[in-house]
Amino acid sequence: MTIEVRPLTAEDHELIELARRTVDENTDGPDGVYTMGAAVRAADGRMFAGINLYHFTGGPCAELVALGRARAEGARELTMIVAVGNEGRGVYGPCGRDRQILFDYHPDIRVIIPTAQGTGSVRIIDLLPEAFPWEPSASDVS
Repeated sequence: MTIEVRPLTAEDHELIELARRTVDENTDGPDGVYTMGAAVRAADGRMFAGINLYHFTGGPCAELVALGRARAEGARELTMIVAVGNEGRGVYGPCGRDRQILFDYHPDIRVIIPTAQGTGSVRIIDLLPEAFPWEPSASDVS
């Protein structure tokens, strides 16, 4: 399977910078737990940031917080997302849970990740080969 990795644009670098700035300004620091920042871009160009809430139960990832913030501010169509670690750890790919949620809610979104060719963007489906989409039904609601 060949994955197309697109080079980063100026707008992608702005998104990375927003995530980096968010995590740097709100990190738990070197004596705390690892903190992640994330930023997402909507189709209309608006950008939204989030930060994880590390907790032994799994807490929300930075990507999910950024998705929730975008949704709360009316952004329904998202085009790009990135996560950045604190303490200068750089860009990280999303965990499995985040990949599934991104795929289910935003199947056309691109994700900025580190690759062997350098940092670039890929389609979310490329991070979930042979993905099984979740479709909510009445039985999901209790």
